[in-house]
Amino acid sequence: MRKPVIVGNWKMNMTVTEARQLLEEIKAKDLDTEVKAGVCTPAIDLTVAAEILDGTNIGFGGQNMYFEESGAFTGEISPLMLTDIGATYVILGHSERRDIFGEDDALINEKVLTALDHDLIPILCCGESLEEREANKQEEKVKGQIEANLADVSEEDVKKVIIAYEPIWAIGTGKTASAEDADAMCGYIRNLIKDLYSAEAAEAIRIQYGGSVKPDNVVELMGKENIDGALVGGASLKADDFEALVNHRK
Repeated sequence: MRKPVIVGNWKMNMTVTEARQLLEEIKAKDLDTEVKAGVCTPAIDLTVAAEILDGTNIGFGGQNMYFEESGAFTGEISPLMLTDIGATYVILGHSERRDIFGEDDALINEKVLTALDHDLIPILCCGESLEEREANKQEEKVKGQIEANLADVSEEDVKKVIIAYEPIWAIGTGKTASAEDADAMCGYIRNLIKDLYSAEAAEAIRIQYGGSVKPDNVVELMGKENIDGALVGGASLKADDFEALVNHRK
């Protein structure tokens, strides 16, 4: 049985002062321990997350990472910087990194391989635009991303990856794919992993849905067969909402 995983993606929100307050509020919540909870914070908040979440069941991680361990890469974060403070996760290939900052599939693939080499869990994002969805090309788009981003990833390592299906048209727009559409795409991704690797790998890999997930729709989404969790934006910035998401089975 795959353990559900709910991870907050704070994006470019929360100063250190704000992060400290929110993390203390989250830490005080009675969260379901049968659901894996985590937060991916801005780089400046990572050491605060490490400090406050130490000794809890809540993991934390980065929103991005470069594939080199060190060097002349101004503004980047290395895998060693994440592992040194005890990070668990790193979000890779988010549509905002792809579309705004021009990250291509080859770069994302290098990052995925590096994360796995350093025992970080990649949360690998994929998803189609509204135009691609309306043209019925969502499967084609996601297939291309998954195949390219997981190139040279072993079967043993792919089981550690979390794939986050995030239709671009539903991120931060208030629009949400129907639970049926989300489940269908997550099921498509699971079958793709089966074709690329094995039935065992497909059964092991966790697939999240992301895109305007809120307390009022999380129960329906999480009730679907192929949705193992959520990568959550805005609703992860309030402790009460984050609690509701993690405790969706209560």
